[in-house]
Amino acid sequence: MKTSILKSGLAVVSRDVRGLFGRHVAADNGYNTEGDVLTQTVDGRDLNEVWREFQQSLQAWNASRSRLVTALTFGVSEPVEDVPQLSMDDFEEASEFGEPRGLRGGDYFSLAYDFKWYDVAVRFTWKYLAEANAAQVESLHNQVLEADNRLVFNKVLKGIFNNVNRTADIRSTAYNVYPFYNNDGTVPPAYKTTTHTSSHDHYLVSNGATVDDGDLVEMETHLKHHGYGRQAGSTMILLVNDAQLATIRTFRVSAGDAYDFVAGSGQPPWLLPVNTGGVVTPQGAGIPGTINGLEVAGRFGPWLVVEEEYIPAGYMLGFATGGENNATNPVGIREHKNPALRGLRLIKGRDNDYPLVDSFYGRGFGTGVRHRGAGVVMQVKASGTYDIPTAYA
Repeated sequence: MKTSILKSGLAVVSRDVRGLFGRHVAADNGYNTEGDVLTQTVDGRDLNEVWREFQQSLQAWNASRSRLVTALTFGVSEPVEDVPQLSMDDFEEASEFGEPRGLRGGDYFSLAYDFKWYDVAVRFTWKYLAEANAAQVESLHNQVLEADNRLVFNKVLKGIFNNVNRTADIRSTAYNVYPFYNNDGTVPPAYKTTTHTSSHDHYLVSNGATVDDGDLVEMETHLKHHGYGRQAGSTMILLVNDAQLATIRTFRVSAGDAYDFVAGSGQPPWLLPVNTGGVVTPQGAGIPGTINGLEVAGRFGPWLVVEEEYIPAGYMLGFATGGENNATNPVGIREHKNPALRGLRLIKGRDNDYPLVDSFYGRGFGTGVRHRGAGVVMQVKASGTYDIPTAYA
């Protein structure tokens, strides 16, 4: 025990808490049992080794975020940035003495991103660690990784499916955080011969109780007339729920549809189209089985169709992607300017020798659409206006 004498003359007896963590293990302090156990799990794993393993797994986790998120997003660190939108620049007739006009790089939109901190405590208290084995500690860590994946994915999709402009307080000034074009008065830049009005909207309604081929063609048009898609070197991905995919799989030119749906290379063979002469061999380039780690159900025209359970039934999301974390991807993920504060972090507890005790996990990030014309959402319903899905309201 330690005894400290206050100026008032009162004696205050305090226990040396270091004995709890195994620094001074002695029979006379009464804490050697708990202190010894806290150096390792009950099945013999060194706790500092577990800590190092968790930090290494977090580095790998942050480097390989959800494949779908990386296809949708581009990492940013500034709260507001001027983002060039796809548009057209032309030559002009040269004069005898004049200097040519320089390229202006197209139209720029000033776009903002919100930012919040999130955390969760697993409560690796010394009493828990005294009884837990390594598998139990690791299972809690893995639960956090899954929760982090859901958090980031849900925030990205909420910024897409919610068609209402948000605001972010940045340096005491309110900035708009935008979704895709949503009839908010913004006039998109012209592309080739296509011009747009201030009522332009990328939140569509199918006007039919069931998805048909015309819906997918309309979604295609909403990307192409802004310059996004194959002509810009990007891939067009259509995310659908299994309810819509079941119908899309039946689309055939022979039935009057715009394209045949052709199954991806990893799909069951009974999805291949047949005719009286046997199996029809698809022409052109083979359809990939996966893209960015996502399983491709098949192709319909320019769309690579991906079934994704996070897409609500009755909704479809189409977007153009330049690849993982590409600057032309539609959504920005804002993280802190300080690289040490980016990604999912495991923050050590109060005792450096035993960092798992009182540790917790944290992440700071925000989202905002960077390319408002690079994505389109359609709700499949008979009539009416677009409804924000409950999951992303």
